[in-house]
Amino acid sequence: MASVHVKKGDEVVVLSGADRGKRGKIIEVMPGKQRVIVEGIRMIKRHMRKSQAHPEGRIVTKEGMLHWSKVMRASVYDAKPRRAKAAAEVAQS
Repeated sequence: MASVHVKKGDEVVVLSGADRGKRGKIIEVMPGKQRVIVEGIRMIKRHMRKSQAHPEGRIVTKEGMLHWSKVMRASVYDAKPRRAKAAAEVAQS
Protein backbone atom coordinates (compact mmCIF):
# COMPACT_ATOMS: atom_id res chain seq x y z
CA MET A 1 0.00 0.00 0.00
CA ALA A 2 1.31 3.43 -0.96
CA SER A 3 1.88 6.15 1.61
CA VAL A 4 -0.73 8.89 1.74
CA HIS A 5 0.40 12.50 1.12
CA VAL A 6 -2.70 14.01 2.73
CA LYS A 7 -4.60 13.36 5.94
CA LYS A 8 -7.97 14.14 7.48
CA GLY A 9 -8.36 17.87 8.16
CA ASP A 10 -5.80 19.05 5.56
CA GLU A 11 -6.85 21.86 3.20
CA VAL A 12 -6.36 20.67 -0.38
CA VAL A 13 -6.70 21.97 -3.95
CA VAL A 14 -8.30 19.83 -6.68
CA LEU A 15 -5.86 19.46 -9.61
CA SER A 16 -8.11 18.04 -12.33
CA GLY A 17 -11.69 17.33 -13.27
CA ALA A 18 -14.86 19.39 -13.12
CA ASP A 19 -13.92 20.87 -9.71
CA ARG A 20 -10.39 21.88 -10.77
CA GLY A 21 -8.96 24.73 -8.69
CA LYS A 22 -11.50 24.42 -5.87
CA ARG A 23 -10.31 24.16 -2.28
CA GLY A 24 -11.72 22.19 0.60
CA LYS A 25 -10.93 20.29 3.78
CA ILE A 26 -10.49 16.52 3.75
CA ILE A 27 -13.33 14.75 5.57
CA GLU A 28 -12.14 11.18 5.11
CA VAL A 29 -9.16 9.25 3.68
CA MET A 30 -9.59 5.69 2.38
CA PRO A 31 -6.10 4.20 1.90
CA GLY A 32 -7.43 0.82 0.72
CA LYS A 33 -9.28 2.44 -2.18
CA GLN A 34 -6.78 5.30 -2.69
CA ARG A 35 -9.65 7.79 -2.36
CA VAL A 36 -10.42 10.92 -0.36
CA ILE A 37 -13.64 12.79 0.40
CA VAL A 38 -13.26 16.58 0.30
CA GLU A 39 -15.78 18.99 1.85
CA GLY A 40 -17.93 20.65 -0.84
CA ILE A 41 -16.23 18.88 -3.78
CA ARG A 42 -17.85 16.43 -6.25
CA MET A 43 -21.35 16.75 -4.82
CA ILE A 44 -23.64 13.83 -5.70
CA LYS A 45 -27.32 13.18 -5.11
CA ARG A 46 -28.44 10.00 -3.37
CA HIS A 47 -32.06 8.88 -3.44
CA MET A 48 -33.10 7.50 -0.05
CA ARG A 49 -35.85 4.94 0.39
CA LYS A 50 -39.00 5.64 2.41
CA SER A 51 -38.65 5.27 6.17
CA GLN A 52 -40.46 6.30 9.34
CA ALA A 53 -38.28 9.40 9.56
CA HIS A 54 -38.95 10.30 5.91
CA PRO A 55 -42.27 8.75 4.78
CA GLU A 56 -42.05 10.34 1.30
CA GLY A 57 -38.44 9.30 0.72
CA ARG A 58 -35.72 11.87 0.26
CA ILE A 59 -32.93 13.10 -2.01
CA VAL A 60 -29.70 13.75 -0.09
CA THR A 61 -26.80 15.77 -1.52
CA LYS A 62 -23.37 14.70 -0.24
CA GLU A 63 -19.70 14.66 -1.20
CA GLY A 64 -18.40 11.97 -3.53
CA MET A 65 -14.98 10.33 -3.58
CA LEU A 66 -11.92 11.54 -5.49
CA HIS A 67 -8.73 9.66 -6.28
CA TRP A 68 -6.02 11.05 -4.03
CA SER A 69 -3.73 11.78 -7.00
CA LYS A 70 -6.17 14.54 -8.03
CA VAL A 71 -5.59 16.59 -4.86
CA MET A 72 -2.61 18.47 -3.44
CA ARG A 73 -2.14 20.13 -0.07
CA ALA A 74 -2.92 23.84 -0.43
CA SER A 75 0.34 24.90 1.26
CA VAL A 76 2.39 22.93 -1.30
CA TYR A 77 0.22 24.17 -4.18
CA ASP A 78 0.65 27.82 -3.15
CA ALA A 79 4.42 27.43 -2.68
CA LYS A 80 5.02 26.45 -6.33
CA PRO A 81 7.06 29.26 -7.99
CA ARG A 82 4.81 29.79 -11.02
CA ARG A 83 1.73 30.13 -8.80
CA ALA A 84 3.49 32.54 -6.43
CA LYS A 85 4.51 34.68 -9.42
CA ALA A 86 0.97 34.67 -10.85
CA ALA A 87 -0.49 35.55 -7.44
CA ALA A 88 1.94 38.48 -7.13
CA GLU A 89 0.94 39.79 -10.59
CA VAL A 90 -2.76 39.58 -9.70
CA ALA A 91 -2.13 41.42 -6.42
CA GLN A 92 -0.36 44.28 -8.26
CA SER A 93 -3.21 44.87 -10.71
